[in-house]
Amino acid sequence: MKKLFSVKKVIVCVFIIVVIVVSVYQKNLVRLYTAVTLYDQDKIVNNFLTMYQSFNATVIPASAEPFYFPVDTQALPDSFEYNSNAISTQGFITDSQTTGLLVLKNGNIVYEDYWLGHEKNKQHISFSMAKSFVSALLGIAVEEGVVTSIEQAVTDYVPELIGSGYEGVSIKNVLQMSSGVSFNEDYSDFNSDINRFSRATAFGTSLDEFSASLVREKEPGTYHHYVSIDTQVLGMVLTRATGKSLTDYLSEKIWQPLGMEHQAFWLADDHGMELALGGLNVSLRDYAKLGWLYLNQGTWTDKQGHTQQIVSKQWVIDSTSAVAPHLVAGKDNPASSSSFGYGYQWWLPLGAEDEFSAQGIYNQYIYVDPDQNLVIVKNSANYRFTDKSLNWAAKHYAMFRGISIHFSK
Repeated sequence: MKKLFSVKKVIVCVFIIVVIVVSVYQKNLVRLYTAVTLYDQDKIVNNFLTMYQSFNATVIPASAEPFYFPVDTQALPDSFEYNSNAISTQGFITDSQTTGLLVLKNGNIVYEDYWLGHEKNKQHISFSMAKSFVSALLGIAVEEGVVTSIEQAVTDYVPELIGSGYEGVSIKNVLQMSSGVSFNEDYSDFNSDINRFSRATAFGTSLDEFSASLVREKEPGTYHHYVSIDTQVLGMVLTRATGKSLTDYLSEKIWQPLGMEHQAFWLADDHGMELALGGLNVSLRDYAKLGWLYLNQGTWTDKQGHTQQIVSKQWVIDSTSAVAPHLVAGKDNPASSSSFGYGYQWWLPLGAEDEFSAQGIYNQYIYVDPDQNLVIVKNSANYRFTDKSLNWAAKHYAMFRGISIHFSK
């Protein structure tokens, strides 16, 4: 009898300990579960539309004076050409698990549709499209003089990075993903740096401390290697230079002036630092506004007809140009780990004339074709994204170019 009582006592104690652990770490456990199952086929769509509910997130209020693009709905092309073959446009939209697609031509929305539960007033995770927003903020900070020069070292503003791989690296090299820092960005590798970072984020680990843990691999400014933490470092520079959070600075300098229709959410760590490298959650129409701003070389005309230079023209030009050999698009470029070209946190697709894009994993895009006066925004929850044999990026750009040609007729 005494032995049975002891067993029951142990069970009760274990139960109490489990309850305490769950109650104390409940938030972390929810975040970890979301992070681990983020890309699962049966959960990916909902996860991408509700990320800000599972993680810490700051709020960027909708503009007090929202701007609405005129709507002139037309049909998409039936097909587009890829490798001399015709691919069904609607078939590809389905195959790539598209949740939202918007086409802006001459300032009019000529196509807009949503699938899989996405809606016009819902926010979808940006992933690395957020990097292009951060670049715009940095351009504004430089124009205002709060960041003196992009030739300065990031450690001039963020001394906590002294002793890390970022010590002495210029802001410009970081902007161009040429920091020289070692980083494995393979999402299909469970133990890669980017997946390790995702799990750290789930536990609310300081993003600043994680950034300071990285080490040097190559000489800065000589090799283009995509390192998402580079953008996190840019976020650190901005918060130190402006004395404001990224959320407040984005709201003041971009969200309000551009008349963003909807509130947005920015994922953050337990210390309030935003996930600069990819944590924005934004509506499709508001993503389009950043593309339209850059198409117009940083100028914005509001609904009253007043034009304002939001981002300097030169910054937009520099941001969408490959200004060094290691940044030039080319499959055989020995100084780049990508066949795409790169500017200041904007991609320059292979074979581009004047096109450029913001892009995020699992097929998020803001595609800009200036000479056709066209912007395309696409949100997706493509659970097959890591299957490289399916050539998702090449097919997306083929579709975008096919849409551009279609609406130029």
